[in-house]
Amino acid sequence: MASLFSGALQLTDLDDFIGPSQDCIKPMKVDKKPGSGVAKIHIEDDGSYFQVSQDGGTRKLEKAKISLNDCLACSGCITSAESVLITQQSHEELRKILNANKAAAPDHRKLVVASVSPQSVASLAARFQLNPTDTARKLTSFFKKIGVHYVFDTAFSRNFSLIESQREFVQRFRSQANSRQALPVLASTCPGWICYAEKTHSSLLLPHLSTARSPQQVMGALVKDFFARQQHLTPDRLYHVTVMPCYDKKLEASRPDFFNQEFQTRDVDCVITTGEVFRLLEEEGVLLPDLELAPLDALSSCVSVEEPTSHRGGGSGGYLEHVFRHAARELFGIDVAEVTYKPLRNKDFQEVTLERDGQVLLHFATAYGFRNIQNLVQKLKRGRCPYHYVEVMACPSGCLNGGGQLRPPDGHSKELLQQVEQLYREVRTQVPEDVPGVLELYGHWLQGEGSDKASRLLHTQYHAVERAGSSFSIKW
Repeated sequence: MASLFSGALQLTDLDDFIGPSQDCIKPMKVDKKPGSGVAKIHIEDDGSYFQVSQDGGTRKLEKAKISLNDCLACSGCITSAESVLITQQSHEELRKILNANKAAAPDHRKLVVASVSPQSVASLAARFQLNPTDTARKLTSFFKKIGVHYVFDTAFSRNFSLIESQREFVQRFRSQANSRQALPVLASTCPGWICYAEKTHSSLLLPHLSTARSPQQVMGALVKDFFARQQHLTPDRLYHVTVMPCYDKKLEASRPDFFNQEFQTRDVDCVITTGEVFRLLEEEGVLLPDLELAPLDALSSCVSVEEPTSHRGGGSGGYLEHVFRHAARELFGIDVAEVTYKPLRNKDFQEVTLERDGQVLLHFATAYGFRNIQNLVQKLKRGRCPYHYVEVMACPSGCLNGGGQLRPPDGHSKELLQQVEQLYREVRTQVPEDVPGVLELYGHWLQGEGSDKASRLLHTQYHAVERAGSSFSIKW
């Protein structure tokens, strides 16, 4: 499975390294010596790099150790201030908060809420040989044992993210002739991809990004706005932790766009990965299978959470399939029974088309991993991108293969990923509009679909960020 941060970056107290099975866009280290002439780089069949000097001598180059300021995919997008925020988002920090909360006077305690991603549940289910439903319920039991008050499933907040993505695409498609937000629409739920877009090709990519918030940040709005009101508390009286398959989500939670200036609180206070949950279990001396089952909590009385639910369309949220089906129906009156994927260069770059009478009506694609993202960016640069919508993810194989997921003890990554994917598919799927509570919350929380409040709480914006000059500068 992939290393922790996307782009094969592992974060361990800000000391990073490239995993031996992973590719990096800066894969070698060249020591420049005074007076040395021009040297060539030769790449062996096994991927090893050799420096060939003018006199014919060769020297094998070391794998580069990438610092948080070097990695283009993620850490090149981290400022020194953001790196401090990341260290504050860890299972150790969560433990400190929970211990302090237990010791505090009753009127100074915070209401602690945990929101768990379906991808993390699938990873834990594979490790402990459980089904996803029991895993989610036992995880709920564990969190409440250590001091968390409510546990939610982020599949519920993903309903809103999918609906807003669907609506936004149809609007952009209909107004493509005079809209600054051009086609193709590029999915924006992956923070590693967003960091890359903001840092490297902002003028090219930002107008194409979907403004719909990710499930994590929609849940942040649900917890700190809707649920806080339900509990008659101000947002700063709640502490919200999410469990995610990806370290990049720590960056997303740290964005200033998701900070409440009035109450000086973030929508998501802390992000811990699947692996960090596993470490919490180990440190507490708890085996997940030994815990009793506990039901997940509901955000309100109109929301049903008898069991975890999911969405069809793959382990990264199913954005392509939901937008594709919705657009086919809304724009062309066609109900799509089955979405058929056509692999291109590899399984992480696939196309989906809607045709009628030989004419292509919709042309969608998935682009997972930075090699495929590079290909997509080149198409956009040349003005030859044929797609209307692209589901973009930084990690190869998508979110189920995120850097925060559990790694196989025996090193058999491919087999473990297949098992995680199978477990993820076992969860019952629902159409977002049919999920109990979703349309009700659009009504009495958001004041209707397309309202100013819905736009403010379910959408976000992106910002061009100037990259500091570096000898490693690479433009794709």
